[in-house]
Amino acid sequence: MSTPDCAMAAVSTVTEFDLNGYLAERKPLIEAALEASIPLTYPEVIYESMRYSLLGGGKRLRPILCLASCELAGGTATMALPTACALEMVHTMSLIHDDLPAMDNDDFRRGRPTNHKIYGDDIAILSGDALLAYAFEYVARKTQGVPADRLLEILARLGHAVAATGLVGGQVVDLCSEGKTDVSLETLHFIHTHKTGALLEISVVSGAILAGAPPEMIDHLTRYAKNIGLAFQIIDDVLDITATADQLGKTAGKDLQAQKVTFPSIWGIEESRRQAHVLIDEAKAQLVSYGPAGRPLSALADFVVSRTH
Repeated sequence: MSTPDCAMAAVSTVTEFDLNGYLAERKPLIEAALEASIPLTYPEVIYESMRYSLLGGGKRLRPILCLASCELAGGTATMALPTACALEMVHTMSLIHDDLPAMDNDDFRRGRPTNHKIYGDDIAILSGDALLAYAFEYVARKTQGVPADRLLEILARLGHAVAATGLVGGQVVDLCSEGKTDVSLETLHFIHTHKTGALLEISVVSGAILAGAPPEMIDHLTRYAKNIGLAFQIIDDVLDITATADQLGKTAGKDLQAQKVTFPSIWGIEESRRQAHVLIDEAKAQLVSYGPAGRPLSALADFVVSRTH
């Protein structure tokens, strides 16, 4: 992949953008909305389990991307907040299920015991199921000031991103590829554009759809999202090798233990990092025509490859 000249111009658009300040404004908004989204009621154990994982910290990258794209398209954070929360509910479901003994069998997530270690496999499974179902209801019931046809499009795209056409399909191929030494780069690309990339893509595109973005902007944001989604997974693969368990907040070296083919196992660590940076430059090139309005998304793209956990 080559870096387009316009991507270099994109780098300069974020030199004066304060990402830390932006995140400091957005994260409390998201945390407060998530806290209020699932009150504790009967049967308490399932709500406690849902809240344990949903409110257990994290980067909140997906909801922040949703808010940023909505504002880029002329919408408001308030308009996008229910969808942003729903995206985090879906993401949390995927983490709960991914950590189960039948999947990745991990004991820690975000520096704490995984959901099934606290509540048992049965409640953990049901907690993930409940979060997934509630995410759709939350978008439909809580979104205000958005035409019904846009909400319908969000719900359809979210379902597509989670189902066998997206996250689930990627997870299935990932599980089926464990222990195999002949997994191709094409198969690895399929796994991660579906397992990780599909939800990141809907996170970006949904905000713009809510705001009524024109098709050209949707196309640009789709290409932006696909690139950052793949770069995100490449860096995840690198961090699994290079970071400690304390840095990751989960068990390090899990890919090697599970005999998974990863981008570093094919390209090596340095080439993997280079490929991730190329993808990020190509993502930022999609935002050049939007000038300063694209700075939050450009800075978030840089964050994807600079993170250490």
